[in-house]
Amino acid sequence: MTFKPLTQEQIDLLVAAGCKSEEWDRVKTSAPETLKYIKNVRFSGDVCFGRFDASFTLPGGLKKHSGLRDVTLHNVTVGDNTLVENITDYIANYNIGSDCYIENVDLLLTEGPCRFGNGVEVSVLNETGGREVAIYDRLSAQVAYILAMYRHQPEVTQALNRMIDEYGKSVESDRGTIGNNVTIRNAKYISGVKIGDCTRISGTSRLSDGSINGNASAPVEIGHGVIADHFIISSGSKVEDNTTLTRCFVGQSCTLGHGYSASDSLFFSNCQGENGEACAIFAGPFTVTHHKSTLLIAGMFSFMNAGSGSNQSNHMYKLGPIHQGILERGAKTASDSYILWPSRVGAFSLVMGRHVTHSDTTNLPFSYLIEQQNNTYLVPGVNLRSVGTIRDAQKWPRRDARKDPDRLDCINYNLLSPFTIQKMMKGIKLLHNLQYSSGELSDVYSYHSAKIRNSSLRNGIRFYQTAITKFLGNSIIKKLEKLPAGASDEQLRAALAPTVADGKGYWVDISGMIAPQPVIEDLLQKVASGQVNSIEEVHKAFAKIHQLYYDYEWTWAYDHYQEFFGVDMATITKADVINIVKQWKEAVIGLDKQLYEDARKEFNLAAMTGFGADGTKEIKEQDFEQVRGDFESNSFVTAVLDHIRTKEALGDEIIARLSN
Repeated sequence: MTFKPLTQEQIDLLVAAGCKSEEWDRVKTSAPETLKYIKNVRFSGDVCFGRFDASFTLPGGLKKHSGLRDVTLHNVTVGDNTLVENITDYIANYNIGSDCYIENVDLLLTEGPCRFGNGVEVSVLNETGGREVAIYDRLSAQVAYILAMYRHQPEVTQALNRMIDEYGKSVESDRGTIGNNVTIRNAKYISGVKIGDCTRISGTSRLSDGSINGNASAPVEIGHGVIADHFIISSGSKVEDNTTLTRCFVGQSCTLGHGYSASDSLFFSNCQGENGEACAIFAGPFTVTHHKSTLLIAGMFSFMNAGSGSNQSNHMYKLGPIHQGILERGAKTASDSYILWPSRVGAFSLVMGRHVTHSDTTNLPFSYLIEQQNNTYLVPGVNLRSVGTIRDAQKWPRRDARKDPDRLDCINYNLLSPFTIQKMMKGIKLLHNLQYSSGELSDVYSYHSAKIRNSSLRNGIRFYQTAITKFLGNSIIKKLEKLPAGASDEQLRAALAPTVADGKGYWVDISGMIAPQPVIEDLLQKVASGQVNSIEEVHKAFAKIHQLYYDYEWTWAYDHYQEFFGVDMATITKADVINIVKQWKEAVIGLDKQLYEDARKEFNLAAMTGFGADGTKEIKEQDFEQVRGDFESNSFVTAVLDHIRTKEALGDEIIARLSN
């Protein structure tokens, strides 16, 4: 766009329309023929504006023509067909894009060199510092995890922080930017904020030192009463209804509203926060909290749902709020639950009641933690047969609301993976050791300040064995999909050979991304040595690791058949595979039948309490069926039955193919 100085005739036209300037030679336009749409404007410094041809149609049918009206502009550039109207104070040091609608704003300015929230340090997990994460426009859950949790490798975190600082320098400017197709209405104070394309800001109270990274694929909405200081909000997110943010990063397609309050916290893809409060939390993908009485503090979460009244404490009134805790992926808290940090809860576990004994159940995933008489009782593995667990695993991929093709976070949705299976293998050994050390006839066993009843321990071993059989069976069946009927044992072994060497050893969950730890360590060594020397290269490296998940997974599984099934993969035969598939069929169908029975509980007479309020038992049942449907036609129940039939047929087909 080429801007030209105004002629004297054009200046006279603007003066007649109530415009003022002490330096008319610094006012320029690309379309002098549309100057008639400029009225009551005070120009200061360098001001450039485009053409004003288009109109905006507002809700209700009212039309407003683009232009500049009743505004003071200081060092401002305005694109084509933008409306700027009724600015109470002024707009200073901004480049405004085309097709924007800016109306009824008190003050909009950028003052001095500004990085727009990039480089702001968030004191996550430890309120007193020590795990600060420097936020920037393209922060991912994986980079943030390394910055927060790998402080034992200072050369890595220092290298990452240098890269982030370089990025901050690249966006530093004494002018803010407002992208194209942006709407800002009835806002009060906006200072030092970079606003991306298609962003909608309405009724906001205060935005300062931040970036709103909306785009045409995934706009951002900032609603009434929002106050945000030192922040970054990623594409596709909504922050509305009196939400307050201080030193926060909001990832892609998050929703924060209904008066939510957060400070020094990170929220990654698809998080939801309503009504409650967060302080110094690391909210990995799909962390959800909806209740006014819920406080999340100094904790790391992902795929988590916080029940009403959930609370944690990070302060034991000694050295200050220095404690932290981890709820591994998929862990949930029931209503009125409480955890005294430090504690660590294993993946896909459920916490009920108050827990003050600093338990660590990382190697006992899929468990219940239940409070009884001020003691923590642990029920290992029981969540594997829960309908809620399976329903959660199914809903997360469907609820991924990210529409931005450039996805920042790498997310693995698998319920069973080397990360959880390795813990179950350790859990089985752990439970056997408890039996051995305390005796098989003990009523209660003690583990990490928690108690395990004898029956729970024995059931836990059985649950874990079933899940491991299911996972390893799934893995080998997947590899045999293209094996032709009548294949020899040599062809079988060739089909089962790993495609990558990496994958063996311990696996980690890097806030949503599941990967072999040696592969992550290799990347971090490259970061520390300078082989990977830009933040964009780090993102690409994480994305590549994520894409290779199933190759790594098979290498890990291949390495564990000897341990679990007693089968040497180098000499495996079709008979060995048939035996594995038979065990897999039994495990899958047995687990599905337990899910089926768990679902049935939602349709028994006790579940009908409150239905048919003024009638007989028959009316109660009829009312229940009209609202909830009948058991056999429930979508989850039919899916379980279909799953049983499908897996049974698949197992039979594999066995028949190998037998031939």
